[in-house]
Amino acid sequence: MSEGPGQEKIRDMLVVGAGPAGLAVSIAAVQSGLDHEVLEKGTLVNSIFNFPRNMTFFTTPELLEIGGLPFVTPYEKPTRAEALRYYRRVVGTYDLPLSLGEEVMTLQSCGSPGQRLFRVVTRLATGSRRERLARAVVVATGYYDHPNRLGIPGEDLPHVCHYFTEAHAHYRRKVVVVGGKNSAAIAALELYRAGASVTLVHRGERLGDSIKYWIRPDIENRIKDGAVTARFGARILEIAAGSVTLETREGQSSLPADDVLLMTGYHPDVGFLRSAGVRVDETTLKPACDATTLESNVPGLYLAGAIISGRETNRIFIENGRFHGEAIARGIRERLSGERVAT
Repeated sequence: MSEGPGQEKIRDMLVVGAGPAGLAVSIAAVQSGLDHEVLEKGTLVNSIFNFPRNMTFFTTPELLEIGGLPFVTPYEKPTRAEALRYYRRVVGTYDLPLSLGEEVMTLQSCGSPGQRLFRVVTRLATGSRRERLARAVVVATGYYDHPNRLGIPGEDLPHVCHYFTEAHAHYRRKVVVVGGKNSAAIAALELYRAGASVTLVHRGERLGDSIKYWIRPDIENRIKDGAVTARFGARILEIAAGSVTLETREGQSSLPADDVLLMTGYHPDVGFLRSAGVRVDETTLKPACDATTLESNVPGLYLAGAIISGRETNRIFIENGRFHGEAIARGIRERLSGERVAT
């Protein structure tokens, strides 16, 4: 639809989030001839950008591919740097319409029942705001921006972080790593090898069952030989400057800590979904979403990628979320044309 005098342009679709799932939706929209734009509050594939700098993916390169564009690497498992380069190439190849550094603040239905529209208000890095209208919206914001907080005193101190970037800054420092799954194990190993004194604190009685098979023997052996100290069955009660307070069956104790890494997982932004009218299960944090069409309970509002899985963040990855785009684009074409689009 073209713009008239004083009239806002109405796009077929807006995509919120420029991660792999959002890019896959955008590619499908380009291939389907849908007028659209992708809005991203951070940088391109922002979550991957914020992964540990030396990270290697658990999966093989072909399972990260979107849009049929080959992911070429000499390694069995690609690195973070290679993934960033690959997704830049994806955007350039398909000339995807991205608006980076633009955060969606509100998403509301408007218009008449016969012509439902969405009004999307965004905030730019400069602080200014923009408004857009679209016939459909796809939310593909993942979960990595929202860490699971412990809700304890000291969690917001400067030396406490929910993300691990690289180990060098922790050289010769006492670091407490909280968690018992892959991210905690990887952080503990990198920190130890960079010369940090590492204590791994986990509320469970052992490391998590989901730790990858090539990581488990390494972390278990480092714990066994004392290179990494492990405190199982322990809960952090409080974080202070230079120490943490633990609670175990034996009672409370204090550990020295120059830095604290809370590798406690992440969850989707359910507040944003609820504000848009999407029903979200209180326990699982799973949003209402049709398994086939990926449309939420709000007509015209679709969900793509890991945001669908709620707390079960190990259920949808790039490997399967990358296929959501085709189903969503097909559904939006059907909605706009009023005709069934052949599969």
